Amino acid sequence: MDKAAQGIATQLTTIRDYIRWAASRFNEAGLFFGHGTATATDEAAMLVLHAIHQPNDLPAGYFNCVLDLSERAAILALVARRINERKPASYVTQQAWFAGLPFYVDERVLVPRSPFAELIEQRFEPWLADPDAVTDVLDLCTGSGCIAIATAFAFPDAKIDAVDISPDALAVARINVDRHDLADRVNLLQSDLYGALADKKYDLIVSNPPYVSQAEWAELPPEYHAEPRIGLESGESGLDCVNGILARAKAHLKPGGLLIVEVGNSAEALEAAYPQLPFCWIEFERGGDGVFVLSYDQL
Repeated sequence: MDKAAQGIATQLTTIRDYIRWAASRFNEAGLFFGHGTATATDEAAMLVLHAIHQPNDLPAGYFNCVLDLSERAAILALVARRINERKPASYVTQQAWFAGLPFYVDERVLVPRSPFAELIEQRFEPWLADPDAVTDVLDLCTGSGCIAIATAFAFPDAKIDAVDISPDALAVARINVDRHDLADRVNLLQSDLYGALADKKYDLIVSNPPYVSQAEWAELPPEYHAEPRIGLESGESGLDCVNGILARAKAHLKPGGLLIVEVGNSAEALEAAYPQLPFCWIEFERGGDGVFVLSYDQL
């Protein structure tokens, strides 16, 4: 540690001290939060607890525990990286949580943060009439594999095809599939959407594809520009990828099947582009929007 860090480490002693101090530094630096945490305090707590190898739900009674010097040094190093690099905290820790499950992440994939987690935990009810009947699921633009893997746990009798155009993203997804011991049920495929799927059909197609317009991407904070552009930006309107998904969705759904896609802020543009489609927009209890449901018959 340099002299400044040594001074901080001498003055601050407890977990609570470091969470408060880190949150103040994050606010001072003008960091942006939107990759799994909503506030400087939440992000500070995540980094501090990761540095000392404690769970995110550590009981508050432990926050007054005094840290040893090595733990203080580890916290200071993570806080400095978060401020200096302007990367999402999950890239600093190489860990993210989604639907109650841990995932390895790095700059090859987006940080998991989709409201899809709530849908998966509810097994897509009430939109799925019979979740126990689901045997085949397709996850388009799988990235880290978080949606595919969480869906595999929610539907233990189902096989999941997880598709991505990026070999780098699939390498990260492979790490996560192996970590969760799901190689026999989650099949990773490099493909431009449906290209490698032949005529296979599914009970459920889900996707959190790139849906940010070129203009919107240019104005995003640095934390988003640390993520792979291919996972965020999708043409002038933000709909290039979604257009491809809609064009062939019915051909890959079983009768009675569902298509569920997140389009975020591009929802209004999507409705304007497809006035004939009766998009059903899901309301979430834990926040998030821009996710639609369409049935086989509606497509």
